[in-house]
Amino acid sequence: MARIAAAAALILVPGVLSVAAPASAQVTPEQHTTAKPHGLSTIGLAGWQVLTTASVKDGGAKVSTPGYPTAGWLPVKPDDAGAPGTEINALVQNGKCPDVFYSDNMRKCFGYVDKVGPVVTKPFSDPWWYRTDFDPSFTKGKNGQLTIPGIVGEGDVWVNGTLVAGKDVVSGAFAGHTFDVTKLLKPGKNSLAIKVYPNDPLKMYTLDQVDWGQIPPDNNTGLQYPPTLQLSDALTGGNAHVVQDNAADLSTSSLTVKVDVTNNAATAQTGDVAATVTPPGGGAPVVVEQRVTVPAHAKQTVSFTPAKFGQLKIRRPQVWWPYSMGAQPLYTLGTAVSQGGVLSTSSSDTFGIRTVTSKLVGKSTPLPDGARQFAVNGKDFVFRGGGFAPDLFLRYDKADTAHQLALIKNLGLSGVRLEGHDMPQDFYDQADRAGLLVIGGFLCCDAWQPEDASKLTDRDYTIMHDSAYSIGQRERSHPSVFNYGWSDNEPVARQESETLKAFKEADFQVPVIASAEYKSTPTLGSSGEKEGPYDWVPPSYWYDTSHFDKTDSSRTNAGGSWGFASEQSAGHTVPTLDSIKRFLSPAEQAKLWQDPAYNQYHANFEPDHGGYAFGTLYTLDNSITHRYGAWNSLESYVESAQLANYENTRSQFESFLAHSTDKNNPSTGVVYWQLNKGWPTLLWSLYNDDGDQAGAFFGAKKANKPLHAIYGYDTGQVTVDNLGATAQSGLSVQAKVYDTAGKVLDDQTAKNVSLGSQGVQTGVLKPKVPSETKAPAKAQVYFVELQVSQGGKVVDRNVYWMSTQKDVVDWGKTLGQPQATLSQYSDFTALQDLPKSQVGVTASTKAAPGPDGADTATTVTVTNTSKTPAVGFFLRADVRRGTPDGHEAAGDNQLAAATWDDNDITLWPGQSQTLTVSYKAADLHGAPAVISVDGFNTGSVVVPAGGRGGGHAAVPPKVEGTRE
Repeated sequence: MARIAAAAALILVPGVLSVAAPASAQVTPEQHTTAKPHGLSTIGLAGWQVLTTASVKDGGAKVSTPGYPTAGWLPVKPDDAGAPGTEINALVQNGKCPDVFYSDNMRKCFGYVDKVGPVVTKPFSDPWWYRTDFDPSFTKGKNGQLTIPGIVGEGDVWVNGTLVAGKDVVSGAFAGHTFDVTKLLKPGKNSLAIKVYPNDPLKMYTLDQVDWGQIPPDNNTGLQYPPTLQLSDALTGGNAHVVQDNAADLSTSSLTVKVDVTNNAATAQTGDVAATVTPPGGGAPVVVEQRVTVPAHAKQTVSFTPAKFGQLKIRRPQVWWPYSMGAQPLYTLGTAVSQGGVLSTSSSDTFGIRTVTSKLVGKSTPLPDGARQFAVNGKDFVFRGGGFAPDLFLRYDKADTAHQLALIKNLGLSGVRLEGHDMPQDFYDQADRAGLLVIGGFLCCDAWQPEDASKLTDRDYTIMHDSAYSIGQRERSHPSVFNYGWSDNEPVARQESETLKAFKEADFQVPVIASAEYKSTPTLGSSGEKEGPYDWVPPSYWYDTSHFDKTDSSRTNAGGSWGFASEQSAGHTVPTLDSIKRFLSPAEQAKLWQDPAYNQYHANFEPDHGGYAFGTLYTLDNSITHRYGAWNSLESYVESAQLANYENTRSQFESFLAHSTDKNNPSTGVVYWQLNKGWPTLLWSLYNDDGDQAGAFFGAKKANKPLHAIYGYDTGQVTVDNLGATAQSGLSVQAKVYDTAGKVLDDQTAKNVSLGSQGVQTGVLKPKVPSETKAPAKAQVYFVELQVSQGGKVVDRNVYWMSTQKDVVDWGKTLGQPQATLSQYSDFTALQDLPKSQVGVTASTKAAPGPDGADTATTVTVTNTSKTPAVGFFLRADVRRGTPDGHEAAGDNQLAAATWDDNDITLWPGQSQTLTVSYKAADLHGAPAVISVDGFNTGSVVVPAGGRGGGHAAVPPKVEGTRE
């Protein structure tokens, strides 16, 4: 093919217009298709401006006229996805609600919503205008294609005074539409205006916040994805992608490249289509090309198949793996459509070669059809993830995404579940590079889950189809996306057929799951998944494999470690005191420890407790009182909550690993509900919006360490797993049992343990522990310490605090409920009487690259220096901004975003453990770094991070916050 000139291809981005390299730039097909996507330069635009229609008297014909006066409109800076976002985002950007996430400021500023449904508060109950002026350098003979990738709500789309499409067509958060606007464009300034109608998730196929937190009063109405404008010559290329056909052993990958070519002219047109597949690392590219003739005003799919282009059969491909199983090589597909040697349009995207399969395994009485088991590249694994929530106002931030993905990998999780909140492209790009897996799916509890199919119309099904097609297009090239499905309910028949048809049309090649509960369809079969519980249950609950409600075939709220749990957790998470003080007012802080029945704004809108009401921390608080004893201050409450959250998250993940080898009733995966929130939260999270990592985080992190020993709450046996990418051998596992006075009650060691990648070995040891007691007999608290060593080095330490008085679940009152009812609680009140312990701390710091842009690493060695056999229990380390003399700086001084390799540790006299923390030096704001270490029964130690310090506690052991 001849060298081709690069003509202008345009992307309309709110705030700017991006245009490709000028026509004078000469590039070969190979050079062009391997370039960065779009090769964009930018020209200035007025940007997006937003305003409620209540303040705009004119209609679309005038509002979409270039130069329309917009004095008083709200200018909006696009987010990192290029989108102007929601109505509340526009107000917040313009200073309408400073510190919107502090306390209940959002309610005070914008009103209150207490249920999912239509928008009911002003000014959001009126439609809003979104408009922008732009100059696309349009010239006669060019063609323009405007894509609206979805609207949260519905919209009327106007260009230069003309209605392009109304809300009868433009409806749905994910249903993309492309319109030919060639006849409407003109040289110089042009205008796009979209009248956005209020989102009603009960009637529109959009998104909502369900019961995950407070509902933004605008219902997220707005534009989450950026509209785009593509300019071309007569022929327009689009929808370029690769379809894989991989050998079972991945020795070969046969790639079919597809490009849709549209002829915008009134006569047949002939052009050249080129595709380039570039391997990871910049190896020799595969270049294929063919000439095509497209009839007038028609679209034709041009396919490059391995049968015709043998070089597209890749031998020994570089295979993409999840990070815990291997590397993440990414190929690049570039395409170019040209006529007469002049480039009309081009594209560039990455993809990963990998195979995802799923099957039903382990048919059992609770799971008569079996449990859903996923495999990547033929390798079965236990999926361990969390439910991901975007920013509450749908503001996309690349750096924030990078930080959250780093936290997820730090947790040792496999990936995330996105329920009904499909993300911008950059999210999936980052997940691809990070080797994290993504479960996609439709939302529950709104229009996506129709209760009566007879009320659905052809328009409903069209939107469902178009949404699925757009989702398939957006996510098909991303190896991180490994399945998609429905939520609580299975789809109605035509909903399923329209969705599957659209996925097939989009070449979306992932397993599709009928439901997140144990439900089925004739086409997809059984889901093999289950949901719940969502509120507090004891750690031992997760180990149960025998109880389920025989009258509930969905297996909801029977959450033991069997099957694939699509969403479940023990409910509320209490952040660290540092984080609490950032988002709760003093009055809310007082309520947190003084009034368990108080409906905390940063839980959700549901008052009361019990059933599916999660607005109070009552159930968690009740369990803490029974198990750990009463508290008498905010500090002592937070301290006990850290213990409760840690032991529970650890147990949830560990149980699913420990039971994964049960052939009759295996556990195959677990999704913690939820991983995060899009704002500061007290409900369902492993890390908070500020990056803060409380006890729940480190409990989950402990359970998901690459090499790890587990103490089973059900059998008392020790299980060892290897969650890394390579086989491990020469492992030594030691189990010690201590009483609270430090006496060793049992000491056992197993040697020469070997495990393959993702391997789990049960029954390695069975420590001898004190006999169980029943109330009113006094309970004895004891500790079980597990250590895994390799080559003489300890690679895993795991300490449990246990009671001879066990948690006893009343299953008759518990099954079917999102929380547990107990007939007896474990008694840990003896922990209140632990003797005071002393710790020494040393720290050294060096420049070191780390995850998420970290440039500094501090090594912290904590030693129990007690002269008596006093355990140093639940020792927490933090990086803080300090003073020149080595003390903590005043005010909020915690580096919440710092990431630790371990924390919340327990040590006996003479024992040391070295922790490593990574962070950005810029987060110190010019202050010196100090390390603080505090424990359940110690004083606080503060040492400079850059030097050495230690000895006994820097302040006397705390008395504030102890129990009476």
